[in-house]
Amino acid sequence: MKGMSLGLDEALRLTLARIRPLPPEYVSLVDSIDRIAASDLFALVDSPSVDTSRKDGYAVISGDVAGATCDDPVRLRVLGVMAAGCEQDISLMQGTAVRVLTGARIPGGSNAVVSDEFVKEDVDKILVENASDPRNILRRGKDVLAGRCILKKGQQISPITAGLLAMSGHCRVPVFQNPVVGILGTGDEILAPGEPLSDGKLYSSNIITLACWCRRYRMKPTLAIVKDDPGAMQSTLQEISAHTNAILTSGGAWTGDRDLVAQALGELGWVKVFHRIRIGPGKAVGFGLLNAKPVFVLPGGPPSNIMAFLQVALPGLLALSGHPGPGLPRMKARLASALEGGDREWTDFFFGTLTFDDGIPSFSPEKKTSRLSSIADTNAIASIPEGYDRLSGGSIIEVQVLNQCHVT
Repeated sequence: MKGMSLGLDEALRLTLARIRPLPPEYVSLVDSIDRIAASDLFALVDSPSVDTSRKDGYAVISGDVAGATCDDPVRLRVLGVMAAGCEQDISLMQGTAVRVLTGARIPGGSNAVVSDEFVKEDVDKILVENASDPRNILRRGKDVLAGRCILKKGQQISPITAGLLAMSGHCRVPVFQNPVVGILGTGDEILAPGEPLSDGKLYSSNIITLACWCRRYRMKPTLAIVKDDPGAMQSTLQEISAHTNAILTSGGAWTGDRDLVAQALGELGWVKVFHRIRIGPGKAVGFGLLNAKPVFVLPGGPPSNIMAFLQVALPGLLALSGHPGPGLPRMKARLASALEGGDREWTDFFFGTLTFDDGIPSFSPEKKTSRLSSIADTNAIASIPEGYDRLSGGSIIEVQVLNQCHVT
């Protein structure tokens, strides 16, 4: 379409260039899961803090048992028992051993552990039938060494990483704040779910879909609906902007008499970066700054609304949360059938379904429609990039994954 000189890559570049992560906050380790680290973190302690036994067995002096065999065992006197967490220390001398359980500290004077399978007990003595194995000792700092960097700024915190942070002496970590996102549905015809439905009205599914996407990424959505009234739209936008970190508008994004969002934002003095780009569906997407906060203008048709959000707004919101590579997860897939596009200068998107069999998954595209029901069960998105108008069936392409549990 004439006048749309901006492609998707340029739109994303312009978007991400104008968004900086929100300030950091400290959260508990349990609350840190999937958050983005706001600074490098270093281990505060060694773990383990002392040399410990990897096995149930006997701490010995390696020279005492160097030649031990089943036919010629070595007899040692047992001085006592040490378990994990035991604070007492028993020092060994030549010809002695200490019973140690897994995780127990290695007693003074010992430099090896013989596991139970090579030992026979005899009252207060043991018969050792094999040489000691140095691998039975877990050395101090083997898991974590004090001063070592264990979390990089921009890294997403996993449950295992949180455990490593705990092991390293941390109980709270600095993470980038997740944004509060104002979501504004526009139009005289839409109602909030739960209100009585009269003729000619419809429930605003878009604001619920957008809010749920924000929730998936632990953002905090706040919802509002405004009629096609310029004054009401301006005041609502101003109010939302005062209490949120970013705004999504749904509907009123094209060029009709009732498409008032861009006009209202213009009256409020927003800094428009772009409005309408070469993607389909979702071409009416816009981006700018109102009171220095990101605003994403999204079209009203459900598939266009969702696609514009996923391709432009979601990466921007994730950048606000500190994600270093914002966007949907991606994976390789084989096209089950050809993708037929339109204009070679556009990026053409297709909702579809990934089927996971042996080997590389298969992507089956859905026929393009304007209805939400047609894409409700899809779990991935494929695209024909600029410069192409067709991708052949059987082609291996990269797809965006909508359902995170399908990422393997």
